[in-house]
Amino acid sequence: MPALSMFFGIIVRMQSEKGGKHNKPHIHALYGDNEIVVGIDGEILEGSFPNKQMKLLLAWIVIHEDELKANWELLSNGDDYFKIEPLR
Repeated sequence: MPALSMFFGIIVRMQSEKGGKHNKPHIHALYGDNEIVVGIDGEILEGSFPNKQMKLLLAWIVIHEDELKANWELLSNGDDYFKIEPLR
């Protein structure tokens, strides 16, 4: 699963799941032993994160929503993804 970005100990990944488990554009994020799946719309689909890291992740999603949607389309079509700037 490609890593799109890394910031403040959070690793953000995305893979295409056409016809898959979540049926909507989403990311997977890791922080230590915590893993969460979040829709690009901010809906938590699975897992959990500490509050501080969740706020950071949601802010990053809002800032980069268009880029996330573009990557989802690329991966869904079998194309390469591109990296997204980390939260600073």
